[in-house]
Amino acid sequence: MFGVIWVMAGLFRKIAFAVVAVLALGILALGLTACETPVSVQKLPELTYTHLGPLKLNVARIEVVSQYRPPLQAPNVEHLFPTPPLKAVRRWARDRLKTAGRSGTARLIISKASAVETPLQKKTGLKATFTKQQSHRYDLDLEASIEMPAGRVTARATRFMTIREDASINERDRIWFDLTENLMRDFNAEMEKKLARFLVP
Repeated sequence: MFGVIWVMAGLFRKIAFAVVAVLALGILALGLTACETPVSVQKLPELTYTHLGPLKLNVARIEVVSQYRPPLQAPNVEHLFPTPPLKAVRRWARDRLKTAGRSGTARLIISKASAVETPLQKKTGLKATFTKQQSHRYDLDLEASIEMPAGRVTARATRFMTIREDASINERDRIWFDLTENLMRDFNAEMEKKLARFLVP
């Protein structure tokens, strides 16, 4: 009788130990989950151009035509950008190009708005093991023309930048954003200069 009780007591002790162990593991797992820091996605500003003032054209209508079709596959990566060059130049046209005439049409024709990623060859050896190297290069190319009854002007801008192999997604997106912003600054300056003789005072 005492033997049976002893065996039962031992069995209960084992069950109790197992339950305690499972509960302890559960609490530990919850603690580890609570300690995980979620990756914060940065919110980049929107590129706008109203602050630059209007470019008044002697036409009654303005159209934007995109001849460029993003491939949506490597090596092109513009579709992954926070603000793709194609979207940026469309916004530029909306913010800056204004009608100031009674007839005629001006067309902004976008012939290129690409961003191409090129993997870079990295050095090997002991020294390279302890050095963070540039892993990719990004080349942006934007070209567009404005056709009007009075004439046609074309502006082109290019930019490039390399990125380190240990760059985070947020760092990469910031580099892409800055590239697009600088590309549009160059494009705007070029287009302003060439449009000067066609603008309505």
